[in-house]
Amino acid sequence: VQLQASGGGLVQAGGSRRLSCVASGKILSLDDMGWYRQVPGKQRELVAKIARGGTTNYADSVKGRFTISRDNTKNTVYLQMNSLKPEDTAVYYCSTKYGSGMDAWGQGTLVTVSS
Repeated sequence: VQLQASGGGLVQAGGSRRLSCVASGKILSLDDMGWYRQVPGKQRELVAKIARGGTTNYADSVKGRFTISRDNTKNTVYLQMNSLKPEDTAVYYCSTKYGSGMDAWGQGTLVTVSS
């Protein structure tokens, strides 16, 4: 399974951005899908994840501002980011679990929020 993330870029504080991540390859079924982010010098952290059935979990720092969703027919996960803050600046990675506990990661897409 390969993941291709897109949608990163430069946005002003208070603005919005939508990230997309498409899975391809030999896909029978994708389980949990999620978005993580990482800034230099810090560990990668979970931003949001969504189960195949739609149950979601969010980091406290993004609750109420970010929304994760998925389209199982397109093997795609989205992250709608609103009310962006400079501290949201990071490389965002998508990930999915599939098969018997396998993990796949996208290449990362940079989101820069200017103040």
